[in-house]
Amino acid sequence: MAREFNVLALIKGDERYIFIYDEPSRETLLNAFRDQAADPRLSLTWFDAAVLTEKAREQEHEPQTQKEPQAKARF
Repeated sequence: MAREFNVLALIKGDERYIFIYDEPSRETLLNAFRDQAADPRLSLTWFDAAVLTEKAREQEHEPQTQKEPQAKARF
């Protein structure tokens, strides 16, 4: 079985926050949001952390695999 990853991205002006994680790493990811929001050297705010946390929780409830669209035969 292939390992699946989730991606969350936040774009703030010229800065990019991109998080790639698997399901077992979700709690570590949520802790990272809090740690980064608390770091005064970063522009990630508590609001940003709350939004990213909500998005990560939404991804938890999405189906793990989505069917890829099948190409229609052109005959």
